[in-house]
Amino acid sequence: MILPKNARNLVRTSTSLKSSTFFITAKFSFINNKRLLSTTGNLKNNLHYSKQKYPANPDSTKNYIIEKADEAIITLPNGVTYNQPTGLFINGEFIKSQDSSKIKVENPSTEEQICEVFSGTEADVEYAVNSAEKAFNPSWTHCDPKVRGKYLYKIAEIMEKKKDLIAAIESTDNGKTLELSAGDVSVAIDYVRSAAGQCDNCLGGRTIESGDGYVNYTVREPIGICGQIIPWNFPLLMLSWKIAPALATGNVVVLKPASLTPLNALFFAKIVQEAGLPKGVVNIIPGPGRSVGDAIINHPKVRKVAFTGSTTIGKDVALKAASSNLKKVTLELGGKSAHVVFNDAKMPTTLDNLVNGIFKNAGQICSSGSRIYVQSGIYDHLLASLKKHLEENIKVGSPFDPENYQGAIIGKSQFDNIMNYIAIGKKEGAKLLTGGERVGTKGYFIRPTIFYDVKEDMRIVKEEIFGPIVTISKFDTLEQVITMANDSEFGLGAGIETQNINTALYVSKYLHAGTCWINDYNSFHHGVPFGGFKQSGYGREMGVEALANYSDTKAIRIKLDI
Repeated sequence: MILPKNARNLVRTSTSLKSSTFFITAKFSFINNKRLLSTTGNLKNNLHYSKQKYPANPDSTKNYIIEKADEAIITLPNGVTYNQPTGLFINGEFIKSQDSSKIKVENPSTEEQICEVFSGTEADVEYAVNSAEKAFNPSWTHCDPKVRGKYLYKIAEIMEKKKDLIAAIESTDNGKTLELSAGDVSVAIDYVRSAAGQCDNCLGGRTIESGDGYVNYTVREPIGICGQIIPWNFPLLMLSWKIAPALATGNVVVLKPASLTPLNALFFAKIVQEAGLPKGVVNIIPGPGRSVGDAIINHPKVRKVAFTGSTTIGKDVALKAASSNLKKVTLELGGKSAHVVFNDAKMPTTLDNLVNGIFKNAGQICSSGSRIYVQSGIYDHLLASLKKHLEENIKVGSPFDPENYQGAIIGKSQFDNIMNYIAIGKKEGAKLLTGGERVGTKGYFIRPTIFYDVKEDMRIVKEEIFGPIVTISKFDTLEQVITMANDSEFGLGAGIETQNINTALYVSKYLHAGTCWINDYNSFHHGVPFGGFKQSGYGREMGVEALANYSDTKAIRIKLDI
């Protein structure tokens, strides 16, 4: 390639990969205010992963054009105007995607377009992974842990200063109420700070006495490049749950936010810039799952994938991760959680817990208590009380109206899916207690819906709906309800309402769920791990357990010469 006289060579790298040899010479040049990354290379012994050849052909980054992306000026429904990044965040800057394709971001409360952001390609993922690799070793992984902690504390500090804006962004492109978004932001900030405080001890090990003339000890080491794919229901919270432990343990990240809700992920990248995090440590690429997501999952340099989403897609992620390079995987997947109400449940607290369990975030929570089981002694009374409570106190509408408890469904596809399940419930013979209809004519709002006297084999009982629909069933004995509650392929959450501590302890022991709330539901704390049993996934978010997901154990044996 012939470069103009003012071209400047910025970097020259060569990389050797196990089982293949891959030599790259990279040059940056400036042409017409655009940076051009040109590569030449030689590839031997292509490895085959999940129907794709990896490592990627050098031509995948040949003539990679780096062009800065402009910000969009957005006025939010609360009247606040701010600058929204629209570019892919790779190697510390916001850039256009290679094909300049874009994603239209919609406000589900109004069905109006907010803005457009750039949509990544496989070539963009390749550039991000290479940038992350350069940042990982040795500068990031071998730095003093307290340095990583300072960066995370700085990120949390900036998030705290901008928390009202972050919450408003979340409510705009997600549709959840502003109060709920503010709570999400607070939990996210707390968790980033918690991870920061763990930086200097999360990679520690232990000594092992063997009595055979050896000194034995273990250490934990970072995994490397971590791919992370997050959902649309908790855009900022899921991002913090994944990025914070990865950085605390010395890893680097390539993250794909949901295409429906990319705004806060890109705004977080702006915070990362402001905090001065080294280039390449965090990379964020919006885009379709079948291109950007698959490119991350299949890439041989990515050593771990963390995914939150549906069980169906989670299985696909696990298969691709295994067939590529046997990546480590953590999965936080679907749920169909049981919420059990005993005769001695405390009222009206139980009513609030039931509402929070299923109608919080319009039921778009993987741990939602979407199956309620009520003991026969209070069954009729609870049905009447819950119906009255919903119809008198639970309002649905604009997420920026403080009077509203429930905001919008994320988009038309999910709205249609939920309405279809309402029709299925009616067709199956379930009795409709309340709800079952759209609210208004603009925006994706659905009234809280309760079906009762259901049969356990009905689809609305068995299948995850991910919306404001709950079924209520009757039970008589403790053993009976344990069997009913556990009769599900999922095992993410469960709730128990009782004033008897013996009942609470016994039932919580035998419910197959990753989290059991007692006299509460859908509350979270940064120090308490969260994750599922059965087909709700494996691995944990938050707590020290999340940190363990992002490191490997190394054992060291020293033979003593005595």
